[in-house]
Amino acid sequence: MLWAGFLFGLLGSFHCVGMCGAIALALPGAGARRWQFVAGRTLYNLGRVTTYTALGAGAGLLGQSLRLAGLQQGLSVASGVLILLLVAVPERHTGRAAAGLGLDRVLARLKQALAYWFQQSSLKALYLSGVLNGLLPCGLVYLALAGALSAPGGLGGAAAYMALFGLGTLPLMLALSLTGQLVPLHWRARLRQAVPVAATALAVLFIVRGLGLGIPYLSPQLSKAAPAASSRHRPAAITMCH
Repeated sequence: MLWAGFLFGLLGSFHCVGMCGAIALALPGAGARRWQFVAGRTLYNLGRVTTYTALGAGAGLLGQSLRLAGLQQGLSVASGVLILLLVAVPERHTGRAAAGLGLDRVLARLKQALAYWFQQSSLKALYLSGVLNGLLPCGLVYLALAGALSAPGGLGGAAAYMALFGLGTLPLMLALSLTGQLVPLHWRARLRQAVPVAATALAVLFIVRGLGLGIPYLSPQLSKAAPAASSRHRPAAITMCH
C-alpha cells in the first residue's frame, strides 16, 4: 500500500502546480550561482517532504492507537470513507471549518513566518520556507493523510507513506521551480481532474482492503483463530500443594 502514496503524489503534483506554482516561481535566489540555485530549490522541495513525513508520523501514531484498540480493518474502511468525503466537500468549506476551529490565527502566524524566510535567499531559508509551505492548508495533503492513517507498519509506515507522497510531487514541482515555466492552463485543468479520480480509486482500495474479503495482498482476511491457538499453546496451570 505504500506505493499508493507515491502514485497519488505524482498525480497530485499537477494540483500542486495550480495551487503553489506561483510560490515555486517566486523563490528567492535567482541571481545565485547555478549550483546554489539548484541546491536551494531542491532544499525547498525537500522541506515540503520533511513536513509531510512528520505529519504522516502523527497520523501513524493515531492509526497505531486505533489498531491497538482492535479497529484495524475498521480503520482502513474509515480512511477510505474519509477520503471520499474530502473529495466530495469543496476545499473552500474545509477552509471555513478551519477558521471555525480558530486555526485562522495559527495560519496567519504561519504565513508571517513564511514571508520572513521568503525574503532571504540562503539555503537554510529556502529549506525552512519549504517546511512551512508544507503546513499550509491543502486538500491534497489532507487526502494523503487520510490514506496514511491506515498505512501498514504503524508510525513508520505512515511516515514512509507521506514521504513517498512528497517525493511523488517533487519531480514536477522541482522542474517548475528550476525552469520557471508553468504547465499550460488547458493541460493543468485537465490533469487536475485526475486528482479526485485517483483519490476515489485510492479510497475504494482502502475500503476493499478493510472489508477483509480474503483476496491475497488486496483484501486479506484477519485470522480469527489466533486467540484460540494461543490458548492451546498456553502451559497448563500447576497446582501447588502448599
